[in-house]
Amino acid sequence: MDAEALATFLAVHRAGGFSRAAERLHRSQPAISRRIALLEAELGAPLFDRGAGAVSLSQAGRVLLPYAERALAALEDARAAVRALADEAAGPVNMAIVGTLASTGLTAVLRAFAREHPGVDFRLRTATSAEVSELVRIGEADIGLRYHADASPDLAYEIVGREPLTVVCAPDHPLAGRKAAPLAELRRERWLAFPDVPGRREFAAAHIFSLFLARGMADLSWTAIDSLTAQKRMAEAGFGLALVPVSSIVEELASGALSTIGVGDLDAAQEVVAVTRRDGYLSAAAQRLLALVRAAVKG
Repeated sequence: MDAEALATFLAVHRAGGFSRAAERLHRSQPAISRRIALLEAELGAPLFDRGAGAVSLSQAGRVLLPYAERALAALEDARAAVRALADEAAGPVNMAIVGTLASTGLTAVLRAFAREHPGVDFRLRTATSAEVSELVRIGEADIGLRYHADASPDLAYEIVGREPLTVVCAPDHPLAGRKAAPLAELRRERWLAFPDVPGRREFAAAHIFSLFLARGMADLSWTAIDSLTAQKRMAEAGFGLALVPVSSIVEELASGALSTIGVGDLDAAQEVVAVTRRDGYLSAAAQRLLALVRAAVKG
């Protein structure tokens, strides 16, 4: 079993078929099929269930999957470590972050890092919190930034800050600009919130409900809005209240498009967590980026 065999196995799994995997790897479909057949012969078990027009992991394939991902991630760590010996200020740095964090001062820090380190091939992508961890775990991202930690034993988590949340409303809302309304006063309002989706760690409807339930109130009215931008636009239009990161509404508050309602008995925030592979290698450039991220989020 070698790296090429494992990479071919992962390509077939992620592409959902032999032909699409062949296209991604720039190889012929018979070559891909032959490589998988050799790996299956070596392991003594079929790795894929082949149906009419569909390929899915067999029981053996599901067992092999996490080991293959970890092995290839470790190989990438080894390559990065060797490359760093030649040039500490060069090489690839891949980062994955939850999309709503792009609204913070973090964006300017990342732009400055890329400008100050032209020899670094810096790549950034956005994802849900669960996807961020998965991208780091399988080696497609060196550093992740997400909300809250999960229980994966393959990853190391570091709380780098707390992102405060505030209640926003339309400027003409009766409570707009109120400094210390009790949360109970907002129980009859319509709320705009993220639906509860596995892997999403943004402050969702269930979290808002729990705040009221803790105070003996239930049966809230709410609308599922799967976008922070859409939540803000709906709140501007007077369709409800939203609990959003303070950093995400700087422009709207400055322009008067949104207003806030201070809630005297509410201290809501989300933990911002940096994710790396446990015992994985981080180049000097990646370590520098992580230090800048810590300072930006805490600041």
